[in-house]
Amino acid sequence: MSLRQMEYFVTVVHEASFTRAADALHVTQPALSHQIKALEKSVGGALLERMARGVRLTPMGRAFLPHAELAVRSAAQARRAARATAGAEGGELHVATLHSLAVGVLPDVFARWRETRPRVLLRLHEYATAEALEEAVQRGTADLAFGPEPADPPGTVVPVGEEELVLVVPFDDRLAGRTTVTLPELADRAWVRCALEPVVHGERFLDWACGRAGFAPRTAVWTEHTSTAVRMAAAGVGVCVAPAHIVRGAVGEDCTVLSPDPAWKRPLAVYARVVPTGAAEAFVDLLRTTWRALGDRPEQPYEDCRLPAAPVH
Repeated sequence: MSLRQMEYFVTVVHEASFTRAADALHVTQPALSHQIKALEKSVGGALLERMARGVRLTPMGRAFLPHAELAVRSAAQARRAARATAGAEGGELHVATLHSLAVGVLPDVFARWRETRPRVLLRLHEYATAEALEEAVQRGTADLAFGPEPADPPGTVVPVGEEELVLVVPFDDRLAGRTTVTLPELADRAWVRCALEPVVHGERFLDWACGRAGFAPRTAVWTEHTSTAVRMAAAGVGVCVAPAHIVRGAVGEDCTVLSPDPAWKRPLAVYARVVPTGAAEAFVDLLRTTWRALGDRPEQPYEDCRLPAAPVH
């Protein structure tokens, strides 16, 4: 069994056709078929069922596929890491993160990176949930992930700082002169909610937080992204919850930012399956430096007010 054979197998599965896979791999179809048969012989059974229109995985093939995909991705990741470490032309660093962090934090990081390492290409992978982010690292899709500290660390975890969640209201709101607000003061307000809102202790985050404050939030509209929710809140549709960095640095215009009292914060980290070295280590250092410059890290953490270990977008 060879890595090339596994790569051929994965390509046939993804293309659902020997003909398309041969074209994608730039090999002849007989050569591809020969390598697949050799792979099946080495594992002791058929992995693919040849059909009139395409191919289908056998039970053995379904069991084999995730391991083959991981092996192929790991090999590609190793090549990327080696070239990126050397600063070679064509070196790549794959970074995975949540949409809100991609919008609110990473543009400055990527801009500074291009100034110092223009020969190492950055590829950004954005995910909707922290679970999907962790899975991307486990599968080898990304070299590094930046997001909430993972509940089940895949390997190395490097703390970056703490993210503050804030409340957004219009600039002419009756609370506009304030800097903090308690949740009970918002019991009569409508809310702009995000479809990606996480589940905390079996409830959506805002339902859980407001429930602890003695009321159920009245939802005015559901959005798909945090950035949209902020715009809606600025327009007066309702109050929304968003990370401070995305409001102050990316999409917040004509709005007032209020800190909930007590504050809502969660730790952020960079994590990977292996210890970051070379270009990956340099990126982590740059990210931590940029985060400190953003001033989004609280001087005095509220240990009793940190969010539960669940993603918040």
